[in-house]
Amino acid sequence: MRLVMFQAMALGASILSCSSAFAVTLEGGAVAAPDQYGAQVAADILKKGGNAVDAAVATAFTLAVTYPEAGNIGGGGFMTLYVDGKPYFLDYREVAPKAATRNMYLDEKGEVIENLSLVGVRAAGVPGTVMGMWEAHQKFGKLPWSELLTPAIGYAKNGFKVAQKQYQYRDDAQGMFKTATNFNDYFGSMKVGELFRQPELAQTLERIADKGVSEFYQGKTADLLVAQMQADKGLISKDDLKDYKALWREPMAIDWRGNVVYTAPPPSSGGVALAQLLGIKENRAADFKGVEQNSARYIHLLAEIEKRVFADRADYLGDPAFTDVPVDKLIAKDYLAERAKQVNPEAISATDKVRPGLEPHQTTHFSIVDNQGNAVSNTYTLNLDYGSGVVVKGAGFLLNDEMDDFSAKPGTANAFGVVGGDANAIAPGKRMLSSMSPSLVTRDGKVTLVLGTPGGSRIFTSIFQVMNNLYDYGMPLEKAVAAQRVHHQLLPKDTIYFDSYAPLTGAVAEELKKMGYVLEDQGWEMGDIQAIRVNGEKIETASDPRGRGEGRVVK
Repeated sequence: MRLVMFQAMALGASILSCSSAFAVTLEGGAVAAPDQYGAQVAADILKKGGNAVDAAVATAFTLAVTYPEAGNIGGGGFMTLYVDGKPYFLDYREVAPKAATRNMYLDEKGEVIENLSLVGVRAAGVPGTVMGMWEAHQKFGKLPWSELLTPAIGYAKNGFKVAQKQYQYRDDAQGMFKTATNFNDYFGSMKVGELFRQPELAQTLERIADKGVSEFYQGKTADLLVAQMQADKGLISKDDLKDYKALWREPMAIDWRGNVVYTAPPPSSGGVALAQLLGIKENRAADFKGVEQNSARYIHLLAEIEKRVFADRADYLGDPAFTDVPVDKLIAKDYLAERAKQVNPEAISATDKVRPGLEPHQTTHFSIVDNQGNAVSNTYTLNLDYGSGVVVKGAGFLLNDEMDDFSAKPGTANAFGVVGGDANAIAPGKRMLSSMSPSLVTRDGKVTLVLGTPGGSRIFTSIFQVMNNLYDYGMPLEKAVAAQRVHHQLLPKDTIYFDSYAPLTGAVAEELKKMGYVLEDQGWEMGDIQAIRVNGEKIETASDPRGRGEGRVVK
């Protein structure tokens, strides 16, 4: 197989970073990706004449090598697409193994066993990424499948340079996994600024490139994954892998200010939540009139809206194949108007009074637009940094710890502090609830904005705030992405989270504290937005300065 290292290629002035050029004609396309390698590969695929889906597939496999804390073939995710003027949504979320049980993370007293849903093979759901990329390519791809995996194979075989933040995450992961997994056998040698090679992963990718999706789910790679499960007393079986399916679903479509926002339907909570955030805010537009961005009043109003959205999320949302998810009711105009009436613009609403309204750490995202105006917004994940910490021996890839996104016990918080109920209880073959919200904004049938982010429960509130920055405050894309973000999710009570990149301090913080809020630095950066904006024939990109991503425009 021909191997190519995607180094700084002779594209000259035809590739421009978003910091040096905001506007070019749409003779090419654009990418905003979480690291330089993903951005370079996508740009090169677009330059070769590949479309947005080709670039997305190549980027996803590249990040599985160069961004191992979140990029993956052992996880899953969602893809929102706009191709030839039509929206699509691909669900390649992980599912619970057939041997999973509702109370599998509880002890004999009915209490949650610490870290059992986060560390080790029992934390892993059946992976969906390879199937998802295959389905997208089969439906829309132009370039050969094997060609799209070539750059990832090169980086796995020949190495990539370890980034500072990547090393920091590695240290955090080492502390969590300790001797519980084989993580250090594979990632213990990572050093900042030095090449890191993954020969077993290179061989796995070569097999997938050669044999296609069947290799991962029924071939040698599947055998290695199941062997790892058997060795560590995990649950994923050959039947789980053989029976896994990625699903094409109708995307959420939100009519908003003359635009249509396409985003994730259940089993993601992201689309419903984003629709509610935008809708309730529109109903309270008078409260926001003349309000300064990120002032105490602005942050309080966001918190009032967000707490109601999270109350609904906890009770109603889950896998639609297992529970009746009342999407239409949750986003109905009269319902959102009623929820909006409950917002108190002057004081904190009592947490115990905020009820569901109806009657009886690490993910990664990239955005791509091609020269035909087709777009891909893709978010995929291992859940927390480096997933479960388990590397499939002989295959070289990390497994997710996505089972933590189920409700291990109704009313008990997961790793992101979010509670859930029966709608998101564990069941065999069930997709766990997600917050991932890969989103596209269109106007008059044309894509105008592509964006998404990692961040667990902070995902849709981050997207919401960036959209506010763009559409309410008229901020340039880079500034809208870089601006301070905050988060409130009903519980912990009256707590507003911020991050160290843009701390919540000074007079605004004091005013919020006087109102009764608790302000907390969440200890990790709030998202890593990757965005592309199209205005007529002009295009610009922005990568969140909280991360190490890059935006590139290909003429």
